[in-house]
Amino acid sequence: MRVILLLLLALSAVEADERRDKTSAAGKAAVQADDQAEGLNALEARNWEAAAQSFTRAAEASPGDYGAHFHLAFALSMLRRDPEAIAEYKKVLELKPGLYEAGLNLGVLLLRNRQPMEAAAHLAAAVKQKPQEFRPVYYLGEAQLAAANAAAAEEAFKQAVLLDPRSGDAEVGLARALAKQNKVAEAAPHFHKAVELDPSAQDALLELASLYERHRQGAEAIALYARFPEDAGARERLGELLLESGKAAAAIPHLQAAVQKSPTAANRYALAAAYVANKETVKALPILEQALEAEPANPELRLMYARALRDQRQFEPAAEQFFRVTQAKPDSAEGWSELAGMLVLLDRYPEALAALDKVRALGTETAGHHYLRAIVLDKHQQYKPALESYEKFLSMSQGKNPNEEFKARQRVRILRKELSKR
Repeated sequence: MRVILLLLLALSAVEADERRDKTSAAGKAAVQADDQAEGLNALEARNWEAAAQSFTRAAEASPGDYGAHFHLAFALSMLRRDPEAIAEYKKVLELKPGLYEAGLNLGVLLLRNRQPMEAAAHLAAAVKQKPQEFRPVYYLGEAQLAAANAAAAEEAFKQAVLLDPRSGDAEVGLARALAKQNKVAEAAPHFHKAVELDPSAQDALLELASLYERHRQGAEAIALYARFPEDAGARERLGELLLESGKAAAAIPHLQAAVQKSPTAANRYALAAAYVANKETVKALPILEQALEAEPANPELRLMYARALRDQRQFEPAAEQFFRVTQAKPDSAEGWSELAGMLVLLDRYPEALAALDKVRALGTETAGHHYLRAIVLDKHQQYKPALESYEKFLSMSQGKNPNEEFKARQRVRILRKELSKR
């Protein structure tokens, strides 16, 4: 009985092997179909990871199935596994050249991965296949713009706007393409149209304001920045532009708001400059002190602080600050010049003369420097070089400094008499 049972089992095993051989191809196809079905269900459920796994198995089982590779590429792109997705879309196009959806998706992915020139080639092919479809035309414009081909981008975006007149993105794209070609007047209405179509795209107006700035259209930029009272950056630029245009009083509240929201050294510098320009130097001093605490090595900031001290007739601390400017920036002609002036006012003549020598060495002497040198030399009774400096000052000033010129002429007359006696 035991032998019969073993024979039956052996027979069953042989029959099973035969059945397995006959059904292996059908089974493989069934498994592949299951993977495809599972993958499609996962795509519908937006379960990208499960979809990628299913279509990976399907593609491995049937490498020539461009549909499996296409769906795998899509799932990978949704998972932001872009290099793998790009490779899969390229595989699809190898298997099925000219497949519109694959070319379009590949172009968009390449654009997303900062490969605009290659993207443009695939997107142009997609546009050729379906010239009346918005997406390929729009993305072609984006690719050409990213590839610095603004003229071609302009044409693509013009077509995109015709295909979908309600697309704010297409309007912004067209505006940017025009702006890249310095067609500011043409770009402006498209920036405004984009915001009209999509009120959430208000940043487009800030972009336009910045464009106006670059093209020295300050009034237009000011008008746009004024529309963003809650934006710290916009208020900062608004205040700075008002200050540059000579409207210090109008600039102050905007710069105060910018400092309150973002108390950077740069914002404090701008606010202090507005106070100084509006003859409110006392208010500028504490602002500059705070800015210097944040950026003690900033020579421009320290130079403004020193001048504010000077304007408040705090000559000793002003001289100290000017000196620190020259130490931080030895080639600062402004620093040495201002320091020389302070030292003359403080009757520190040898140090003043040394500072004036620095100005001369930098090749930036003006009529005023010769006048200061003349005063210093005159005080030290070095009459001949003092006379030469007074005369040099008069030859350069030519009526620009009438009060000093009057004093210089008097001293020239006196010094000539003094020297003639020797």
